[in-house]
Amino acid sequence: MDKVIKITLGLFIIIMIAFVSFYGYNAYVSQKFATTSSTTTSYSFTILTDSVLTNVTIFIPVPADPGGNSPVIARISRQDISGLPAGWQTTLFDSGKGTMVKITTPSINPPAGSVPGARYENTFTINTTTKALEDTRSPVDNSMMFRPIQNLKSVQCPAEISTLTGSPECYEYLTTVYASYDTSPDTTVIIKSSLDVKNEWTIFSPEYSEYRTDLFLLMFGNNHGWIPIRGSLITGLGKPTPTSAPIQG
Repeated sequence: MDKVIKITLGLFIIIMIAFVSFYGYNAYVSQKFATTSSTTTSYSFTILTDSVLTNVTIFIPVPADPGGNSPVIARISRQDISGLPAGWQTTLFDSGKGTMVKITTPSINPPAGSVPGARYENTFTINTTTKALEDTRSPVDNSMMFRPIQNLKSVQCPAEISTLTGSPECYEYLTTVYASYDTSPDTTVIIKSSLDVKNEWTIFSPEYSEYRTDLFLLMFGNNHGWIPIRGSLITGLGKPTPTSAPIQG
């Protein structure tokens, strides 16, 4: 009987130690994650041209979650935009299918001293850091994207992407922009926009999860209307965010 009691007591002690260790480990992980986690959002819009553009009006999608929210939109609403060229006006619009920013300016001119025919660019950026994490595995369903998203399809990742940490998945899609401006018939105009969203945290070592999406459009001569723009998306970079993370969406 004494032997049975000793064995039972020993098993009970082992179970209690395992329980306390498991609880302590999870408490440590949760505490470290809560105090070190953050999300960095890097957004940019660029227009490149090799000649003067006049009477410029552009509607470009800005990144938002399915509910129409994002720190980028909040910053544009406050006109807190880095590098916004002089004379550019920005106004937010809800199209019903996505959030867009209307950009207007009387003209886009080459900088003084530019070589004739050389491309020059105008870029503005918004960088934010928040505690609310984003879903880097399924951003189309849950996180910030350029919307609306049409004809989404899976594609093979470029070789340089396949070498990055994580399990990257690559996609292409279409959305739309409105571009109206006057210029010479042989003018080249490129519109680009990019979004890089990265969750970061440290438990035993620094870790991250990330997704990236970009828009690219090449035009020639005058344009006065809506036009499709190609988008690319890379998800699943880095490590999966811990399941205890308070992910948006």
